[in-house]
Amino acid sequence: MFKTTKLCGIIVSSAVWAIAPNYSNSTTKFVQAQNQPLKIVYPPNNHQTLAPSIFLIGSAPQNATVSVNGQNIDTSAQGFFAPSFPLQMGENTFVIRSQNQEIRKVITRNSGEPSQEDLNSLAPNLLYPAVDIARLPDELVCFEAIAPKNAQVSVRLSQNTINLQPSETVVNLPPNYAVLIADNTPEVMGDRPWTAMKGCQQLDTVGRVENPVFVMEYQGQTITQNQVGKITTLSPQNLRVIEVTANQGVSRTGPSTNHSRLTPLPQGTQAQVTGTEGEWLRLDYGAWIRENETRTLSTQAPPISNIRSVNSRTTSQGTEIIFPLQNPVPITITQADDTFTLSLHNTIAQTDTIRFDDNPLIRRLDWHQVNPTQIDYIFRLKTSQQWGYDVRYQGNNLILTLNHPPTISSPENLRGATILLDPGHGGDELGAVGLNGYPEKEINLVISKLIAQRLRAKGAEVVFTREDDSFVSLGDRMATIDRVKPTLALSIHYNALPDAGDAINTKGIGMFWYHPQAHDLAIFLQDYLTTNLNRPSYGVFWNNLALTRPHTAPSLLLELGFMINPEEFEWIINPQAQEELADGVADGVAQWLSKTR
Repeated sequence: MFKTTKLCGIIVSSAVWAIAPNYSNSTTKFVQAQNQPLKIVYPPNNHQTLAPSIFLIGSAPQNATVSVNGQNIDTSAQGFFAPSFPLQMGENTFVIRSQNQEIRKVITRNSGEPSQEDLNSLAPNLLYPAVDIARLPDELVCFEAIAPKNAQVSVRLSQNTINLQPSETVVNLPPNYAVLIADNTPEVMGDRPWTAMKGCQQLDTVGRVENPVFVMEYQGQTITQNQVGKITTLSPQNLRVIEVTANQGVSRTGPSTNHSRLTPLPQGTQAQVTGTEGEWLRLDYGAWIRENETRTLSTQAPPISNIRSVNSRTTSQGTEIIFPLQNPVPITITQADDTFTLSLHNTIAQTDTIRFDDNPLIRRLDWHQVNPTQIDYIFRLKTSQQWGYDVRYQGNNLILTLNHPPTISSPENLRGATILLDPGHGGDELGAVGLNGYPEKEINLVISKLIAQRLRAKGAEVVFTREDDSFVSLGDRMATIDRVKPTLALSIHYNALPDAGDAINTKGIGMFWYHPQAHDLAIFLQDYLTTNLNRPSYGVFWNNLALTRPHTAPSLLLELGFMINPEEFEWIINPQAQEELADGVADGVAQWLSKTR
């Protein structure tokens, strides 16, 4: 699933095996080359990394001895190998030999530490704020700097000076992907020539624009830096009001893509802006959104809404609940066992009557004014499994649709179910690459078509996001799920690792989910496949991936094995194993649908 530069991919080179997917009958034919050359598929030439180790994945002639820097390494029965080696800082040279062939790789490990030049000059990239920000009066604004130890750093404002204090300890959090290699322990930064410094100040003069100047006293020199962000103090009486123009506005916990996603905001949502940071806007209920997903309205009146009655109607596929509002307000959605909660922010109840008849999905609707401007509508469901939802504004009406379960009679009769299959990658996007150069995009499509054959034989309707070697963007794949509104959406992938991973000892099937409605399916399929196919388990992960985020159906991303593990790759390209895997996925889906219908 991972490589050093992006998800689901390792840089490809030409295949050593003559592997040709035959899409007419959805199987894979391959013949081993008799005298395949020594090949290193990863890392590429002149590779640079921050990782403390690297794996070399590739292939050699069958039964040939392979050495790295004079040390013999293990190879699989078909000549595949994936040893890992520690990296020293700077250049690391690896010489790989087999028979009369030799490949030389130079890999550079970078420190990721601030350069001495940047430290000595108090470079802008080591300071906060680095971009213009705006905050409310009396809100604490903090200034930060990475500076040499024993330096004194202060920030000059128009009316006072703030002395920054060094942190007693600096903790470096591991990247999110570290959990995928079972090594997500925070690193306490020990003996470093630098330290993190911080100081905070309340800025209470409305309308004032501060131009901070950082000043460092170090080794008898005074260094000043004013190429940083400006700070504006907003007027609470004149806050900007925006409207979300994107189809689904991406809201986050903070002003960057490193911050976690929150419930998307439907097009038309209105909110006040209570802070800015560069291209990001902080909305009145606490979430952040990119400015280019919004437009500024002419009004400055707070978009607060009252709500009175709520109504519902049953359609052929679900139940629609209509919330009439004075303004399209921000929302938050929370799924839990047996409940679905819709929170309306900036909303005040004037409710006396709600009509809600007996419903095939919903047992009861409760509501609570949890604080002066937030109402929670709690749908008590008749079953624990949820089947997807949609939410949109139609004028000032918020329309929430909760999907009904499919009508499935048995595991062998899936009529009434629509399964969307998303073969990962395609076209120029190769995905992960096997030890002989075989790209993930091809095996994803092969397995998807085999699964489709079996699901259709059981009566299910199957829809693909791609049926040939074409590029389909993540946005288009997600849009297809939203348009089709299938019973289930399964994205088919095979896995890889970041540089610090252990390619030889990491293998197995993994499941990735995001919305709670997909969790039970993830657990069931993981147990079903690993047990019935006697395959190792890589694990079940909550993960914020493009193909797990669609909420109109339970959506999973399946990682069916590691392309970079020598033993598992032989299983991946084995035609009989492919047939058995497709049987397992289709039967597992059928069993789960039957038990949860």
